[in-house]
Amino acid sequence: MTNSSLEPAVSPEPPSNSQAVRWAVIAIAVLFVAFFAYALVAKREAPRPSAGAAPDFSLSLFADYRGVFGDTLSLADLEGKVVVLNFWASWCDPCKEEAATLQKASVDYANRGVVFVGVDYLDQEPVALRYLKEYEITYANGPDLASQIARRYRIQGVPETFFIRADGTVDWFKIGPLSAGELNNCLDQLTSGGSCK
Repeated sequence: MTNSSLEPAVSPEPPSNSQAVRWAVIAIAVLFVAFFAYALVAKREAPRPSAGAAPDFSLSLFADYRGVFGDTLSLADLEGKVVVLNFWASWCDPCKEEAATLQKASVDYANRGVVFVGVDYLDQEPVALRYLKEYEITYANGPDLASQIARRYRIQGVPETFFIRADGTVDWFKIGPLSAGELNNCLDQLTSGGSCK
């Protein structure tokens, strides 16, 4: 006969305090992640300025881009002009694809009441300035400090371009790089009182 049949059964130990704390921390972390994910989705579902009045902004211009506007440029400063508001970044490959197209159109349409404004998004100034120099960009440009303008326009990434009518309303926006055909067709429509849509 063996002694094993006479030994009392071992009952599992109740969870220790450290295990309970660990599970509580995990549960709180899961709830936090779920809340954060919901907040991101809810923010994306907010209406974008795709029609109606364009949100005003104040853009601090890079030193070499101040020109006639001074240190800062606002949408109100451009009243009566068609505005091409382009969000870009030096690290964005699709932005590089459209850089020359935007620069050429900014020169071609300058005498037709069109103003181009570049908004540098999530970038470092020295790198952004090298990008502007490399692509020979001459139109107004500045950094989006604290992403204030990007939040107002609810951009989803770069490049993203908004076309604003002379009356200050958003006509159309494009996510992704613009082709010369898209850009020129849209500006021809807007400068003749039409719509890009």
